Amino acid sequence: MDAFATLGPTSNPIDLPQITVVGSQSSGKSSVLENIVGRDFLPRGTGIVTRRPLVLQLVNRPKSTPVKPGNGANGDAAAASSEGDEWGEFLHLPGQKFHDFSKIRDEIVRETESKTGTNGGISNTPINLRIYSPNVLTLTLVDLPGLTKVPVGDQPRDIERLIREMVLKYITKPNAIILAVTAANTDLANSDGLQLAREVDPEGTRTIGVLTKVDLMDQGTDVVDILAGRVIPLRLGYVPVINRGQRDIEQGKAISSALDHEREFFENHPSYRAKAQYCGTPFLARKLNMILMHHIKATLPDIKQRISSTLSKYQSELMQLGDNRLGTPSNIILNTITEFCNEYRTILDGNSQELSSLELSGGARISFVFHELYSNGVKAVDPFDQVKDVDIRTILYNSSGSSPALFVGTTAFEVIVKQQIKRFEDPSLKCVTLVYDELVRILSQIVNQKPIFKRYPALKERLLSVVIQFFKQSLVPTNKLVEDLVSMESAYINTGHPDFLSGHRAMSIVSERMAAAKPAQVDPKTGKTIPVAPKDAMSPVGPVSSLGGLGPADENGGFFNSFFATKNKKKMAAMEAPPAVLKASGVLSERETAETEVIKLLISSYFNIVKRTMIDMVPKAIMLNLVIFSKDEMQRELLEKLYKSDIIDDLLKESDFTVNRRKEVQKMVDSLQTASEIVAGVN
Repeated sequence: MDAFATLGPTSNPIDLPQITVVGSQSSGKSSVLENIVGRDFLPRGTGIVTRRPLVLQLVNRPKSTPVKPGNGANGDAAAASSEGDEWGEFLHLPGQKFHDFSKIRDEIVRETESKTGTNGGISNTPINLRIYSPNVLTLTLVDLPGLTKVPVGDQPRDIERLIREMVLKYITKPNAIILAVTAANTDLANSDGLQLAREVDPEGTRTIGVLTKVDLMDQGTDVVDILAGRVIPLRLGYVPVINRGQRDIEQGKAISSALDHEREFFENHPSYRAKAQYCGTPFLARKLNMILMHHIKATLPDIKQRISSTLSKYQSELMQLGDNRLGTPSNIILNTITEFCNEYRTILDGNSQELSSLELSGGARISFVFHELYSNGVKAVDPFDQVKDVDIRTILYNSSGSSPALFVGTTAFEVIVKQQIKRFEDPSLKCVTLVYDELVRILSQIVNQKPIFKRYPALKERLLSVVIQFFKQSLVPTNKLVEDLVSMESAYINTGHPDFLSGHRAMSIVSERMAAAKPAQVDPKTGKTIPVAPKDAMSPVGPVSSLGGLGPADENGGFFNSFFATKNKKKMAAMEAPPAVLKASGVLSERETAETEVIKLLISSYFNIVKRTMIDMVPKAIMLNLVIFSKDEMQRELLEKLYKSDIIDDLLKESDFTVNRRKEVQKMVDSLQTASEIVAGVN
């Protein structure tokens, strides 16, 4: 406990065995502790007097041998020696001995107010007091603020919650023995100390009860049933004690006299005299000493192991933070760059020793971008969500020029396909950006996990800047290559591709579809189905393998139908000039429908070929110019930008976090080493 005391109340890495004293303000906790010590030394007053945990360490030491007058000393020297048998020491005042116990009380008050002020507030920071005396048993107790429900004076409105949380922080620890102090002249079921103890120790295996004010109980009543465990049983039992009353304290009654009165009370009381040896403060002290010693003995192997493992952990962290520099400055930079680049490659290749079973990381996320996001994004591009049938028909007419085409023109097909292939550029460039984001994600992951970058923030910022700039520079050729892939596809439409649907096959498919869509005719004489005959030799559903050219619209629709539909013969004969904007009608003729469907089939066929090519080639382009390039060239880039003698010292300036953390870890290592030496000497 001494070894860890300087670390503060929340920093103790080891759960040590200790006796924690809990009870309400009026339960008599302070008097019990003073009786155990045999001296007046605790502050007294109204309200909450104990406002910080008091770690009270009692150390038994033999009486000093009086110096005989014949040896050159007088009676005054002998008296001084006797007075020197008992003293107190505070951990926050090393080397200073308090032989006057009233001054110990004053120091407790002063030290309490230094942390909590004078308004009744409380603090978790403990006061460590060690008392050396031949009249005490070696024992350690933690006195906690008394439980209260109503704030008094300037106390915080939530004082009940604050005290409860503080007490629970101490008694929840598995190695804590709970000393629950309760006034015997109150209902045990309403004991604040016992109620809180039962929350963390419901079986009562590490709680011992102390019953105070037994002499103030009503005539004819006693605590025999409680002591026998018939009310609220505790594995460690109960001990009844009698403290000095307020009048005794005001009149200066000595604790030795109070202890004599206590012994006589139990020896002469009809309910307790048969078991008087198990009652009173001396028995309580012996019992606590025995319980604590057995508890320490039982937990010591585990404490040794935990001290050893915790020490190893903090020593490892101290090495990472750096006791001194990890070699020369140039070696630190060189090693950092090498380790960073190795880690970067490892994460990209999926060879890390810390592979997650919960989420994708590193190279697997890039694979997800390629095969899920980009692939599905390209497949979702539909050429006909922007190009409608009427647009295709207009392009067909425009591509034929002044002479109606004899066959479906390839010019219209190429114009539409090239326009739609350009649409692959946006998702492809978006894929590049997504992969870039994943590389930056890997960069942040490495930098945030490496302790070296916490130690040297300037090195971290410089490395981040260099690597991100390196990624951005790699984006330029990567985007260029991806754009070139799209341009290559639109520059040359390879209608000779083995997977491309031929024009003859497309026309055949359309003819079959249109023929199947026409209603069948039945010969009234024979009852047989009559094949649908084409209107002319050039009909798209006729026996020929090619579609006819574009001529004037037939009677049931056509491109110019909308222009002539509103004209009477007289106006038609006048041959008025065409309007400034000449658009197609919304109704396609049979031939135009067939020609449009052929074009759509050809576009779909070629578009699917290009989709497969882009899904295959764009990831390869990104891997070549961005991912693989960064793996191969990053170390060279970092060495070129960071491994410079004129900036190394600036890069290796330590952060405030590192300096402060090193101090904290060094204190922890020193404390653990001291603790390890102490427990190693215990048989």
